[in-house]
Amino acid sequence: MTRLVIVVEKASDWGSYYPSVDVVSAMDYLREPVVNDDERTHVINLCRSYKYLGTGYYVSLLAEARGHRVMPSVRTVNDLRRRSLYGLDIDDLNQKLTNFLPAGGRDTTDFGILVYFGETAQPALQDLARQVFETFPCPLLRIEFERDRVWQVSSIKPVGLHTLDDAQEDAFAVELDRFSKKLWRKPRARKRYRYDIAMLVDPAEAMPPSNKKALKSFIAAGKELGIEVDPIGKNDYQRLAEYDGLFIRETTASDNHTYRFAHRAEKENMVVIDDPSSILRCTNKIFLNDLMVSRKLAVPNTEILYRDNAKGLKDVVAKLGFPLVLKIPDGSFSRGVVKVESEQELEKAAGELFQHSALLLVQEFVYTEFDWRIGVLNHEALYACKYYMSRGHWQIYNHGAKGTAKSGGFETIPVRDAPTEVVKLALKATAPIGDGLYGVDLKQVAERPVVIEVNDNPSIDAGVEDAYLGEDLYLRIMQEFLRRMERKRLGIAG
Repeated sequence: MTRLVIVVEKASDWGSYYPSVDVVSAMDYLREPVVNDDERTHVINLCRSYKYLGTGYYVSLLAEARGHRVMPSVRTVNDLRRRSLYGLDIDDLNQKLTNFLPAGGRDTTDFGILVYFGETAQPALQDLARQVFETFPCPLLRIEFERDRVWQVSSIKPVGLHTLDDAQEDAFAVELDRFSKKLWRKPRARKRYRYDIAMLVDPAEAMPPSNKKALKSFIAAGKELGIEVDPIGKNDYQRLAEYDGLFIRETTASDNHTYRFAHRAEKENMVVIDDPSSILRCTNKIFLNDLMVSRKLAVPNTEILYRDNAKGLKDVVAKLGFPLVLKIPDGSFSRGVVKVESEQELEKAAGELFQHSALLLVQEFVYTEFDWRIGVLNHEALYACKYYMSRGHWQIYNHGAKGTAKSGGFETIPVRDAPTEVVKLALKATAPIGDGLYGVDLKQVAERPVVIEVNDNPSIDAGVEDAYLGEDLYLRIMQEFLRRMERKRLGIAG
C-alpha cells in the first residue's frame, strides 16, 4: 500500500478545494507518531514557506527522517536558497523567450511564469518548465526572467497555495491530480520483491539498445532473483527515488534526459547502469581516442579536425592519405560517420559535420569483413559477437535515404572461442572507464586488434547478443545488480 499525505500550513490554504482525508495540517503531521511499517508514504509539502528552520522546512526534514518520500526534499529547499544554482544550462533560452514574447518582446525586460509539478500554462515554455522542475522538484514554482542584452533566469522561487488566484488554483488542482495519479498509480508489492529497479526505455525509439523481447527477458530474470524490474519513461523522473536501481535501456547522450536520470540516480545512492561517468566518457569519441592513446592501446591512426583551422584538412590528408573516415564525437549506431575518398569529398563532408560539432575525428579507413563486439560487465567479458558489414556497404549499419537503417548479419560465440588478444584488449579498454556494462567494438587486421570505440549502453537484443547464453545473459546482468544493491544495503563500498 502507498499512502499519500498532502501537508498544508493552514486549513484555509485548502479552502478552495474538496475536502480530502489525504490533507493534513503541518502541525498535525509534525506531531504524528513515528510508526515503523512497510507502508510507503509520499508527502507533498505545500507549506507557505520553506524558510530554514521554519514550519515548512521541518515538514520536509522530519518526512525524510521518517523514511517518507517528500516533495520538496530538504536538498531541494537548500538548493533553492542558493542563487548560484540558477545559472541553468537551458538550451536556447534566449531564443525560446524571444520567440515566446509578442513581437519578440522588444520592450519587455522581465517577466515570470508559474510551474505546477513541472507543467506551465505556456506550451511554448513547457520544456523549459520541466527542466527546471527536474532540477528543483517542488510542487509550485515561479520562474522569473530578466534581460540585459540576453535573457537569463533571475530567480526560481517556491510559491504558496494562498497566493494563487482562481484560475491558478484550478490549474494547480488539475496538475496535482494528474501528478499524484502518475506518481502513485501502481501499488508496489514490496513483500514480493527484495528490490526494485527502474528500467528506462523509450517505446518510440527507432533503434533502441534492446528490443521488446529482450526487455521482457530482463523483467523475467529480475523476478527470478526477487527483483521487480519496472519499465519507466522520460516523464517519470520524479518517481526515480522510489527505486533501488536504474537500468538505462535507451540510447544515452550527455545532453538529454538519460544523463539527467543517471546523475539523479547516483545522487540518490542508487545502483545505476549506465552511470553518468560512463555516459560522459563513452559518448564522446574524441575523449575515448585520447584515453586509449594515453593507455597505449591500439587504435586506428587518428587525427582531430578543428572547425576554425582551414589548413587542418590538408595536414590530415598528408598524414593519413585516402580513404578517410570522418566522425562527429557523439554519433551512435554509425550515424554521423562519413567515408571520403578525395579532397572534394573531404571538404564537403567536413563542412556538413562541422555544423554539429566544433571538432571532428578523422581516422584511417580500415576495412574488415566484420567487427568484433565484446560485451563487458564489471571487468569481465560477458559475450562475444561478430557484426558483419551491411551488404554492399562499408559499415554495420547502412542508414538509407528514406531514414531506414539496414544492418549486416551477426554471429554470437562463446567468449572462450573469441581470439584471446581481442578479449584482452576489450578488457583493457574498459578498465579506465568504469565497472559498468560496455560493448567494445574492435577490428582485427593481420591478427592485430584495434579498438574502434567503447559503447556504454550496448545493444542487447533477443536473438542476437543472447544467441549463445540465452536467458542466462539477462540473469547474469540482473545478478550484478543484485550484488551491488546488497552491498549498498550492507554499507559495503564498491
